[in-house]
Amino acid sequence: MLNIHNLSISFGGEYLFEEISFRLSAGDRVGLIGKNGAGKSTMLKILSKEQEPDSGQIAMDKEVRIGFLKQDIDFVLGRTVLDEAYEAFIEIKKIERDIDKINIQLAERTDYESESYNQLITDLSDLTHHYEVLGGYNYQGETERVLQGLGFAREDFNKLTDTFSGGWRMRIELAKLLLQNNDILLLDEPTNHLDIESIIWLESFLKGYTGVVVIVSHDKMFLDNVTNRTIEISLGRIYDYNKPYSKYLVLRKEMREQQLATQKNQSKQIEQTEKLIEKFRAKASKASMAQSLIKKLDKIERIEVDEDDNAVMNVSFPISKQPGKVVIEADSIGKTYGEKQILKDIDLLVERGAKIAFVGQNGQGKSTFAKIIIDEITHDGELKLGHNVEIGYFAQNQSEYLDGEITVHETMINAANEKNRSKVRDMLGSFLFRGDEVDKKVKVLSGGERNRLALCKLLLEPFNILVMDEPTNHLDIKSKNVLKEALKSFEGTLILVSHDRDFLQGLTNTVYEFKNKQIKEYLGDIDFYLEERRINDLRDIEKKDKHEKTISNAKETAKQSYQDQKKLKSLNNKLSNVESKINKLEREIKEIDIELAVNYDETIAKPNFFDGYQKKKDFLASLMEDWEVLQEEIELLSQ
Repeated sequence: MLNIHNLSISFGGEYLFEEISFRLSAGDRVGLIGKNGAGKSTMLKILSKEQEPDSGQIAMDKEVRIGFLKQDIDFVLGRTVLDEAYEAFIEIKKIERDIDKINIQLAERTDYESESYNQLITDLSDLTHHYEVLGGYNYQGETERVLQGLGFAREDFNKLTDTFSGGWRMRIELAKLLLQNNDILLLDEPTNHLDIESIIWLESFLKGYTGVVVIVSHDKMFLDNVTNRTIEISLGRIYDYNKPYSKYLVLRKEMREQQLATQKNQSKQIEQTEKLIEKFRAKASKASMAQSLIKKLDKIERIEVDEDDNAVMNVSFPISKQPGKVVIEADSIGKTYGEKQILKDIDLLVERGAKIAFVGQNGQGKSTFAKIIIDEITHDGELKLGHNVEIGYFAQNQSEYLDGEITVHETMINAANEKNRSKVRDMLGSFLFRGDEVDKKVKVLSGGERNRLALCKLLLEPFNILVMDEPTNHLDIKSKNVLKEALKSFEGTLILVSHDRDFLQGLTNTVYEFKNKQIKEYLGDIDFYLEERRINDLRDIEKKDKHEKTISNAKETAKQSYQDQKKLKSLNNKLSNVESKINKLEREIKEIDIELAVNYDETIAKPNFFDGYQKKKDFLASLMEDWEVLQEEIELLSQ
């Protein structure tokens, strides 16, 4: 479908990638990975023909349609959600306008017998037929179906897009791409700003997509769940394997170890040959043998070991001072924007050392509540901070507050004080800004590099409570892992607003879900929350089916009352068996969760780990459904 041959592009005299080649075919779901600044977004722009490479060729089949979801979306102000989504149908909308023009002319003219009037009738017939072929009579219903699938309510359709948050705008853009039936989807950080439920929906859609998908993402779990191929850009080269991300890492490590072993053996052989050459050179009778060995040595193709770019941030968040036991106390907190109420009567008490995750759909008030905690916005109710509390805050768009016209070094110097100004260069080095890189202007940095700079700047101020709103957006996977380990070691209080399931795993012990202006507490980690929500969702979805099944069972029981005791005994045996399986599975899943928390990297490296882990969870959910049905039948028979 698409061939890339000897592609090269450079910036400032340095190659992002040089003479790389690969092919994309239908069914490929590619995870395009690499460090911040490696050239991933640039590659997508080249594939979408938004940017020209320095050299190389891109060949594709005729009439291939490419859809490109960018990190930054520009919307025309004044359009409704429906109007913006309809922009997916450019040709259909043009035909609609042409049909309207002809109809106006036909209504105004009276020269019914003229040749030009008959031509208008012919043109109208042709346009109407083409309109039907393109699906003009179905596109509005299809648009509404996709928007609702992405979480929009029908009452949202006629609201202006500029009243929605970035995450919801991203969904509109995604809806447009899905409605266009593109052959190739290029998705640059599609999960940024999406809530967890939307990510799960997107995973499901992409798994069934028959075209080509190329995804730039730093969400390991998303990549593992969606992709079947990984292309890594590293140090100007690419590494291409038909494996999802985690399996690719294992395979790449094994291959590199094999390369090292083979290179070591070859080096020994070369060393021995060189010794023989030196030995034979000293004897005239052996000179011909020495020349023969030299020729043989020249023909040897030296084995090269793939280079790894292992540079990572060095981050730690020291606690400033010890605060009191209660660090945050919220009483009847509410927030309204105009006529729209976001939060209502929120009560919350946070104790010292708590590790908390805020989750929920976009627009439900997570970021709003974070801003209330740091006293950035006005609100109803009372929020009190405890004794000695000092808050560090990382905003969702923190990098946007950086001045693009000054350098990386100037950014830090301007924010530093007399005590830490001398440490600025060392701090920047810890965040991978070394040598001449500190003299780069902020505006030329990639999204991930700007986020790293914003994190570095955050450490210039002391704190014992850390409030972070989507800190992993744009960060590469290695940097995210470093940040996660730093937060695990943070001895203060942590509040995280995040959609990144993998990042949240093992990092927090309490989850607050924001929904319908309220919050709901889940005393467990993100996996516990997702498991609870999935069970509840299944109950809601299948409530009607189970009700009908219960009625059917009740009627059957009434007809066969003489078999009640026998059937009740059988049901109780089945229930006991199901409960035994549930208890066993819950213990196994709990043990895996503990293993993940203690030794994540080694655990996920096990063959088929994620497949086995997910099967256990799916089987547990199925057993819970069986348990409910059996329990209902037993209750009916016992009445």
